[in-house]
Amino acid sequence: MPLLKSWVASANDAAHPFPLNNLPYGVFSVDGDDPRCGVAIGGMILDMQAAEETGLIQLDDTPLFDVPYWNDLMEEGPAVWAALRERLTALLSDGAAEQEKVEALLVSAMDAELHMPFAVSEYTDFYAGKNHAFNVGTMFRGPENALPPNWLHIPIGYNGRASSVVVSGTDVRRPWGQLKGPNDAAPRWAPCARFDIELEMGAIVGTPSDSPITVQEADDHIFGYVLLNDWSARDIQAWEYQPLGPFQAKATANSISPWIVTKAALEPFRCDTPEREVELLDHLKDCGPMLYDIDLEVTMAPEGKEATTIARTNYKEMYYSAAQQLAHHTTSGCPMNAGDLLGSGTISGPSKESRGSLLELSWGGKEPLTLDSGEERSFIADGDTLTLKGAAKGDGYTIGFGDCTGTVLAALEDPYAR
Repeated sequence: MPLLKSWVASANDAAHPFPLNNLPYGVFSVDGDDPRCGVAIGGMILDMQAAEETGLIQLDDTPLFDVPYWNDLMEEGPAVWAALRERLTALLSDGAAEQEKVEALLVSAMDAELHMPFAVSEYTDFYAGKNHAFNVGTMFRGPENALPPNWLHIPIGYNGRASSVVVSGTDVRRPWGQLKGPNDAAPRWAPCARFDIELEMGAIVGTPSDSPITVQEADDHIFGYVLLNDWSARDIQAWEYQPLGPFQAKATANSISPWIVTKAALEPFRCDTPEREVELLDHLKDCGPMLYDIDLEVTMAPEGKEATTIARTNYKEMYYSAAQQLAHHTTSGCPMNAGDLLGSGTISGPSKESRGSLLELSWGGKEPLTLDSGEERSFIADGDTLTLKGAAKGDGYTIGFGDCTGTVLAALEDPYAR
């Protein structure tokens, strides 16, 4: 599919992340006003509440955009999602008859503050990237035992905290926790010293379910995607994770990009999951291309310094797709809700420069990175800003997500000191 031309001039720039082919959904405010739903088009944002109030957008008998989140639209289902996209495309296409009316409802993205684009119902994080799982397993168990016995059969995951999910630009405070080194006789109470990121994609469930669904049905239930940074306290995790997995090590924050890129916008970029080393059981088997060709990048900027790109990879490196993850999530009868967020797990490629976490990039701290500033990093220092970027490259256009950024603040004074 080539670039779709819009009367919003900035949307026709091949490098701009928000062309007419994209139309991502977010929540914005201007000059301290209440947040409201918006659609990005080039360097502008279409005010969806105003568009609905003026009758330019009319999808249901009751308002869908009188609230500062996209969950109400999600619950309407795929037919309404498609109708909205068709209507937005018509209103914003070059030569649109209602251009003048729509122009009055646009605000400059430069003047807008972005907020959480949806209300997160539940959050589940998976461990579904094979390169990452192999790298981490090799560090702790050796290459011959790197993957757990179940890994090639099911997408492993854990239930996280919806309250930990924050929008890009939110500062992240270094956490305190129990730390115990391999040679320590007992744990100690201290700030995390091995704070890390995980480069992930987040899939947003749109259609609820209360019974097992197939992989194809799961794909139909997904509303869209965001970039996701799963901030991880590696030293806290090393002490606490046996036998039930991550807990406080993963509860500090999970940052997401501010715009939901719909599944419809990503259709031209579908690709297959990797060849299976072990045949999956029928309920998890692939039923078509379920991954996406999305270039991903991580940058690190020390306080007051320029950013260094520390990793480049691609979403197609995943072993399990979001549809497979969602289908597996429902096998027990687990209800899924509109606004559920599924983290993909760390997306690492096969080469060192494509590793999606500092744990891998520095190989557990043994091989520090040298930034363009000359500074070295094994893990994140206070004041560092980490940014995740993602883009799918089409025929003369780019589908972007908006940056997913967070700056790490120093740990608070001991919260239990008296």
